[in-house]
Amino acid sequence: MICVQLMCGSVEKVVNEMGVAKDMGADVVEIRLDCLEGFQPRPKSEGVQYEGDEKSRLDALRLAGKLGADYIDIEFKVASDFLVDATLEQLANTKIIVSCHVDAENSSIEDLNHLVYGMQSTGADIIKIVTDATDITHLDKIFNLLSHRKLPMVAYSTGVRGLISQLLSPKFGGFMVYASMGNGSVPGLPTLDSIKQAYKPELVNAETKVFGLISKPVGHSKGPLLHSPTFRLVGYNGIYVPMHVDDLKEFFRVYSYPDFAGFSVGFPYKEAVTAHCDEIHPLAKVMSVFTFGNFDSKKGVSVSLFLDSIGAVNTIIRRPTDGKLIGYNTDCEAAISAIEDALREKRCIGDPSILSPLNGKQFVLAGAGGAGRALAFGAKSRGARVIVFDIDYERAKSLALSVSGEAHRFEDIINFCPADRAILANATPLGMHPNTDRIPDTLGVYELVFDSVYTPRKTRLLIEAEAAGATIVSGVEMFLRQAAGQFNLFTGGEDVDASEDR
Repeated sequence: MICVQLMCGSVEKVVNEMGVAKDMGADVVEIRLDCLEGFQPRPKSEGVQYEGDEKSRLDALRLAGKLGADYIDIEFKVASDFLVDATLEQLANTKIIVSCHVDAENSSIEDLNHLVYGMQSTGADIIKIVTDATDITHLDKIFNLLSHRKLPMVAYSTGVRGLISQLLSPKFGGFMVYASMGNGSVPGLPTLDSIKQAYKPELVNAETKVFGLISKPVGHSKGPLLHSPTFRLVGYNGIYVPMHVDDLKEFFRVYSYPDFAGFSVGFPYKEAVTAHCDEIHPLAKVMSVFTFGNFDSKKGVSVSLFLDSIGAVNTIIRRPTDGKLIGYNTDCEAAISAIEDALREKRCIGDPSILSPLNGKQFVLAGAGGAGRALAFGAKSRGARVIVFDIDYERAKSLALSVSGEAHRFEDIINFCPADRAILANATPLGMHPNTDRIPDTLGVYELVFDSVYTPRKTRLLIEAEAAGATIVSGVEMFLRQAAGQFNLFTGGEDVDASEDR
């Protein structure tokens, strides 16, 4: 079931929000009485500020049962006394949820199983365990509890690192998924709208394959809105979720089982994640299945010659035959083809077999990280002259050397004088906004300006570039094209045996 948590200050607002939640598709609402002004039903030890009379609090919950509440959530430490004192009349049609807040980081699986056994012995109808995750790897204990439940169980973790404990709960047999009414206003709780539109927990089961974005942060990701519905569209049993990862090594160690079948890789891990891949695919085989439109097989070959040098991975597949992690880069062709198509459209060049419009052009690149490396090698493969600017000058020099280009300090981009009709590509995570002092003064000289940032669709850089007369390409174009390549890999559209090409 999908449960919306209502944290309203007045009874009137609770009633109104209940109606809204029902209309939006919620199955049940949890009314947080401790949020009502003047009525604090939970003790301070359970995370709120109630310090009143315990008997009055429990009497209020018994009355809730008598008045027809479908569920009552009672803390484990008082559950036995509560159930002994309650009459059959008071709880005739009410199911009891016995809950407990746990420090999962410092609790072993054995500790948690012992706790669950004690909670079951109270006579509970449903067990609920809540933790405060300080790392996404701690959620594996929650999934273990759900998989070995004896009673219906709700188990999740709060905070941004706990989000997948909600989204993947149905896969491991969870009884209920929590959602919020607002726009991500409660960290770790998906919104009801995203639950209904993107994740569809009623369709998730034990056989569902898990894919996700490894990044830090992950709140900006549009991947779930794209991949999860598309999985359903083609009849593939998969779900795509945001994964806030702090430690790559520990993440891959804990989530090593086959059902965690593939990952997108975002900032800041596109370079670092290569150390955790068993193999790096050269991309040549993948090219033929990407739906980029104007694709030239000869250019595809030239790109493949550069992939091992890119040193950045944005897609990982767990090979079903042996569980090895195979790294790919779908950013390279996605970004370059988006830029080429925009130039061809501007120049009314319809034949993609004609020499790339980037050939011989000056390609000015801001940022030498994972996305920047993909852009640099892609541009080089098309015959462009690459000039790299980065806040880390040594990193800029390293990338420039790899593509036979030039390196400059990032602050010099403001006054840099590009060649006539040059290309400017931004591969920094900030999209040069709101740091307006970092936007070049020479935008009008560039023929085209590309921004890898896709939220918002038009960054300040693109707005100013368009006003200066340049053709602009949004990061949305790159995002959609690289996602097409990822989707083929996720769903088995490409043979991922990369051993011969390592």
